[in-house]
Amino acid sequence: MSIQENQVVSIEYEVRDGDQVVDSNMGGAPLVFMYGKGQIIPGLESGIKDMNIGDKADVLVQPADAYGEYNADATQEVPKEQFAGIELTEGMTLYGQGEDGGTVQVVVKEIKDDTVIIDFNHPLAGKELMFTVAINNVRDASAEEILSGVPVENQQEDEGCCGTGGGSSCGCH
Repeated sequence: MSIQENQVVSIEYEVRDGDQVVDSNMGGAPLVFMYGKGQIIPGLESGIKDMNIGDKADVLVQPADAYGEYNADATQEVPKEQFAGIELTEGMTLYGQGEDGGTVQVVVKEIKDDTVIIDFNHPLAGKELMFTVAINNVRDASAEEILSGVPVENQQEDEGCCGTGGGSSCGCH
């Protein structure tokens, strides 16, 4: 039976760019998400659709279904003085605030005498990624989870309850 929209899926994965492992949660806490809500990259989501609990598979994801194609125009040359106090190295990742107030990730592409070229592409843009995936669990989401889009496994505990020794009487584990 295929995984359906609004089911909560728990996976372990390892993702490789060529021979290099770029991310993995194998042997650690599983990634828990609601299927069909765009919470993971589209290529991986479609690649696990026909898997069942206990299944393991390799899923090859093309750039368009992962972090997009590399956009050579998504770079900007900025004055070096904007990075005062930061010891810059080529390839380092920096985080800043975008025009919309959200967090923006950039990579230092080149350091010149008076300017720095930063790259706004995701570090994995333009890359074909190989995911090794194991399906740990699939379950139907509750009505509350469907409304919020957040599986109960990912919900933040109420610190006032658990932080004061409230224990299991207030839903803490």
